[in-house]
Amino acid sequence: MTSQAQALSPLDGFRGLVFFAFPLHPAGKPSDARAAHLLEVAVPMLFLQGTNDALADLGLLEGVAARLGDLATLKLIEDADHAFHVPAKTGRKDADVLAGLLDDAAAWITAH
Repeated sequence: MTSQAQALSPLDGFRGLVFFAFPLHPAGKPSDARAAHLLEVAVPMLFLQGTNDALADLGLLEGVAARLGDLATLKLIEDADHAFHVPAKTGRKDADVLAGLLDDAAAWITAH
């Protein structure tokens, strides 16, 4: 919702947007139509996305990021789903994945 508002009219004080698992499309219905408005956003955007997210086909999301150019940073979290849960077989705990996401977001925010 914030990205749609930002696309319509720049919001005061916004210097960037961070997306935790951008819902690019409904599960099983790949499309990048939900991202069309992002081309109208004129602030940097960070996409934190799991590689196993049923709501974001990675090929489509990578295409969106490419079209956004320097305004987009795409950070992939290996094996994570839409809630950033990772299977036990990875040897990683969800809490560690979430802590890493927060570190990534904080570093990006500091840089912008």
